[in-house]
Amino acid sequence: MPTPTLGTLYLIPVPLGAPDSSAAEACLPARALAITRTLDRFVVENAKTARAMIKAMAPERAIRELAMDELNEHTPPTQIAELLAPLLAGEDVGLMSEAGCPAVADPGALLVEAAHRAGVRVVPLVGPSSILLAVMGSGLSGQRFAFHGYLPAKGEERTRALRDLESDSRKAGRAQVFIETPYRNAALFDALLATCQPTTRVCIARNLTQPDEWLKTRTIGAWKKERPPELERRPTVFVLQAS
Repeated sequence: MPTPTLGTLYLIPVPLGAPDSSAAEACLPARALAITRTLDRFVVENAKTARAMIKAMAPERAIRELAMDELNEHTPPTQIAELLAPLLAGEDVGLMSEAGCPAVADPGALLVEAAHRAGVRVVPLVGPSSILLAVMGSGLSGQRFAFHGYLPAKGEERTRALRDLESDSRKAGRAQVFIETPYRNAALFDALLATCQPTTRVCIARNLTQPDEWLKTRTIGAWKKERPPELERRPTVFVLQAS
């Protein structure tokens, strides 16, 4: 009995901002766009925004004819097998995040893990990652860094987390990368100023690749002397490195 042919799981990058055809052409490689335009099935975080993004990337496609399944923070682990089934049946599938590269700080990693266990070919495609762009532009350690996702929202827990990150950075020579829900960005920035040592360097990378992109690295001591950056409701990546 012949071995069934498995599909391929393509990890499809998308622009970091709102869906826009010019942005897609500007920041996504031709191969990523070409593959997206051939796929009929996608696994996405949110179907509504994914349809708008695919329309920007593949304007000639009839979006209503595409099969689209959701994988997000509310998806139960038991549903991963259902998302994997088309791949096992030989169908190619595109995995998309809400912004940037899928499976990085993204629940799509669960499907990628399942694909590897099942022997499905996984193909990551090149595209923008706000995390890597922030590290690249920070001037801080690109040789040794760690991404921590979201820090605790509560004041005391957040302060303790920042102190731990600063201490670890000082001992290991490691840059620490983290993010926050956009409406809490200003509170996190204030906590950095109140918690970290004056010589600790912090990079603020706001709305990368967008028209109001803004990126600056300063010591905590220098940040205290400057006017606070406008961060409210704007996607921001923070990079910290202690001396």
